[in-house]
Amino acid sequence: MAVRSLLFLLLSLVLQCAPLAAGAFDLNDVDREALGRAAQPFKPPPPAAAPPSTYDNWRALRFRRDRALWHDARLPFETQFFPAEGAPGGPVDVFEIVNGRAQALRITRGDFVRGSAAPAEDPSSASVAGLRLLNPINQAEHFDEVISFIGSSYFRALGAGQQYGSSARGLALDTTGGSGEEFPTFVRFWLERPAAGAKSATMYALLDSARATGAYRFDIRPGAITEVDVHARIHLRASVATFGVAPLTSMFFSGENQPVTGDFRPEVHDADGLQLATGNGEWLWRPLTRPAAPFVTSFAMPSLRGFGLMQRDRHFGSYEDLEAHYHQRPSVWVEPIGDWGPGRVELLQSPSRSEADDNIVAFWVPALAPRPGQPVVLAWRLSWAGDKAAQPPAGRVTQTRIGFGYLAQPVPEGRLQFHVDFSGARLAALARDSSLQPVVTGNLNTRVLATRSEPLPAGGWRMTLDVQRLNRNQPLELRAFLRLGEETLTETWTYAMAPE
Repeated sequence: MAVRSLLFLLLSLVLQCAPLAAGAFDLNDVDREALGRAAQPFKPPPPAAAPPSTYDNWRALRFRRDRALWHDARLPFETQFFPAEGAPGGPVDVFEIVNGRAQALRITRGDFVRGSAAPAEDPSSASVAGLRLLNPINQAEHFDEVISFIGSSYFRALGAGQQYGSSARGLALDTTGGSGEEFPTFVRFWLERPAAGAKSATMYALLDSARATGAYRFDIRPGAITEVDVHARIHLRASVATFGVAPLTSMFFSGENQPVTGDFRPEVHDADGLQLATGNGEWLWRPLTRPAAPFVTSFAMPSLRGFGLMQRDRHFGSYEDLEAHYHQRPSVWVEPIGDWGPGRVELLQSPSRSEADDNIVAFWVPALAPRPGQPVVLAWRLSWAGDKAAQPPAGRVTQTRIGFGYLAQPVPEGRLQFHVDFSGARLAALARDSSLQPVVTGNLNTRVLATRSEPLPAGGWRMTLDVQRLNRNQPLELRAFLRLGEETLTETWTYAMAPE
């Protein structure tokens, strides 16, 4: 056995055998379990004991509101649980932290009701696959879902007046690169009993997979913007090709840049772009696409201020969907807590057959890959926001369209025209005869033929780019922003088209 592996094993055994430090249960207790598991071979969790069920039957099996954790205590938060029967993932362990001590929760089959049937008492134990936290976020005395955890390390949250959309994950391993993606799983949860009048809730989770374990703390603050602070300590059992931090997952099926013929809805997506803020103050906007094959792009930088999968277009008329309410899906913004150092934001866009497929993933990859035996300690803040989502201080992109208007002749092979609209207070204050200059660069497969900028009737400015794609079998990449003299007026619009 290598010396480093032996020391790592001895350290884990010492931590497991050492008495618990005096005081309340905290992240150190979860990390002790994570470190102990990391020193041992991975043991896959047992499958759910209950027989499989259809998705509709699983949805019909609901946790009783009157049995929610903390319901009878009339605290500002309540917790309900998802049944393991037919769920996406195996059973998880759940504990409650009361007065600093953790105790196992016992969930019974009588805690669930199926459809409209009358509740039936059944004291036999029931396995659960996840949980959801509720709070009167929209109306006083009415508890609505704020955040849910179910399946692998997936979770998603809501701000006031929002509908579920994009998801977050605890960790992404080899989502790009490597020989195949691994999905770490939250296998155990600890719920801290909130105080009367508490404005936030705290919970812990233990993550496990073939190549990684981790201890997580979540501090959840519901509101118009629901914030979730994540503190993670991650231990690798084995090396990975791509270590994805703070991963976000979303769906893009169609948009103004990629309409779908035959769909009456103009756009269908949970997010319409990747927004980035680098440590040197540059803001970038990458409109999402649905490529014909998986398409990976990345943004390297010496430091990160934030990134997110954003739902900028929040007008009902852009979607015309009375069921899905895409205009109410939240933008999800990630901010590092502390300095993450150099690295890159990686974006994976994949094909999809319908809007039921999550085909977009974004995450941070540190420049220095972690190694087994070297704990990774990181923290970040997730903001789930609507109209008040994080925005660049300068003008921002409001839409991207591709195509030509009236042409007397057929469009030459490889010719493209982009129409990019920007809005912002500084742009709105400009005289209509201002000479705004588009500053445009492209990769070697792109030839910029012509550019122009024009004021929009309702305010803002439009940038139009005529470009030639030299080889359709190679990707096209463009970067552009608007400038007045030496003053940069907008974020950087950056577009990528996959090989055809």
